Amino acid sequence: MAKNVIGFMLVDAPHSALNNAGTDTGERTDNVVKVKSIRRGKDLYPYVSGQAVRYWWRDTLQSKFDWNMSPLEKVKGKNQVFTAANPVEYEDDDVFGYMKAQKEKVKDDKGKEKNKDITVTRISPLKNSPLVSIISHYPTEDFGFTARHEGDPVLYEHEFYSTILKGIFSLDLDSVGVFYAKEKTGYKNMYPDLEKIAGEKGAKKDGDKWIMPKEVRVKRAKEAIAVLPYLSGGAKQTPHLTDVSPKFLVLAVLDGGNHIFMNIAKEENREATISIDALKEVIKDYSDCLLTDIYIGRRKGFMDELDDKINELVEEYKDNEKKVIYKSINEIVDDFVKKIPDFID
Repeated sequence: MAKNVIGFMLVDAPHSALNNAGTDTGERTDNVVKVKSIRRGKDLYPYVSGQAVRYWWRDTLQSKFDWNMSPLEKVKGKNQVFTAANPVEYEDDDVFGYMKAQKEKVKDDKGKEKNKDITVTRISPLKNSPLVSIISHYPTEDFGFTARHEGDPVLYEHEFYSTILKGIFSLDLDSVGVFYAKEKTGYKNMYPDLEKIAGEKGAKKDGDKWIMPKEVRVKRAKEAIAVLPYLSGGAKQTPHLTDVSPKFLVLAVLDGGNHIFMNIAKEENREATISIDALKEVIKDYSDCLLTDIYIGRRKGFMDELDDKINELVEEYKDNEKKVIYKSINEIVDDFVKKIPDFID
């Protein structure tokens, strides 16, 4: 089975509008910006799209670790844009995946030129959910106007919310820096020119796959996780400045693809919290699949009421094969990424 980093995080959004759905034509004025939200029955849950989270992640990797980002190419006359589809030279094509529909001119047996489909795709080793409010919440409508010009003021409205957002993610360590040439969707990562580049960059061919040098794979995997305490981004930062880095974080390496921490957050008396019982249950049920200790980080000032309960959990598991490590966000991320080389061949 695959060796996956699995993570759970909470983002504090106390006065935020991090991902907007644009204007609503049904509103009483033209200038109304709505936040993205999900309905469940009569309840409304603000959310940040998975795509927006990936944008923050990519952007922060570039600024924090100077990742060499794959250039984008807009297809003339079409609503299509591609990256270079080169995971050998561009870290984000490796970790975030790609799809590039392309053709090349070839000659058939009779010497007649024709188009050959050489579309390449790569399943992203890094997967993530949207960030969704734990508590049902109807956004606040904020009314404003611009009056620094001559004439009547220009009216506008936008929504924002105060909530805690939860999200999960995983990183397939077996796939980082490993590129396939199979005739199968998601596994045809390579084309002839790219295979030549891979060989020049030190990758080794093993059957139908190319494997980058271990130091390259380790660096990319470690940085993809090490960047978490520095995540930044989000809409409406000028009037609502929100720190989107995780304020509560759980990390482990799992033998398998199930995300065991998905349901550890809950609503209790209209407040968001962590279910310690749910956390203990999944640690027990998946103890044979856990390949590392369970690393829990929390920023002081956020959910301080959990401190005693998590310390009790640490004490309860101190003699177990798999322990609970509890520190600050930055400390547990630093400790955790040191374990990643152990799981990359």
